[in-house]
Amino acid sequence: TRLVAYVVADQAEQADPAAWRAWLAATLPDYMLPAAFVVLDAFPLTPNGKLDRQALPAPGQADVASRAFEAPQGEVEQALAAIWQELLGLERVGRHDHFFELGGHSLLATQILVRITGEFDVDLKLRDLFERAHLSQLADTIVGMQLDAFDPEQILALEGELGDLSEGQLLAMISGDPQT
Repeated sequence: TRLVAYVVADQAEQADPAAWRAWLAATLPDYMLPAAFVVLDAFPLTPNGKLDRQALPAPGQADVASRAFEAPQGEVEQALAAIWQELLGLERVGRHDHFFELGGHSLLATQILVRITGEFDVDLKLRDLFERAHLSQLADTIVGMQLDAFDPEQILALEGELGDLSEGQLLAMISGDPQT
């Protein structure tokens, strides 16, 4: 469930969900901001002339206020993007996308935290998601929490010996995962 704005715009107006969201953000709190803006030629009406809510189309990916797409990088960002896609019902999530701009809300945030805890074995707090709501920021926080669980000297030694490793490879090496 998410808040969706249905808009009947003039032909001259440009349908820009990000601009509309930014305009509304100046006066409304985050939880009142629509996750999507669906542009209609006219509102569907019942035979009695009232709004036909059942005839309103579901929002698509283009109706969501998202940022320029850049694919998630690294194992943690990719796994986190998959969780967001599933719970937000989106086709794709980029590394610079913002959880709440994509339609996330406090109930979904709780579900995401449960999934993150299970998948990454970190004790992420709701505050962390609110403060680092961009996918790449949250992924960095998760990696930092995972690395904090290990001895810093061990991490530095592995980085120095093995050179460029992804965060997943580094974590696997430190934890002693035999699959690396």
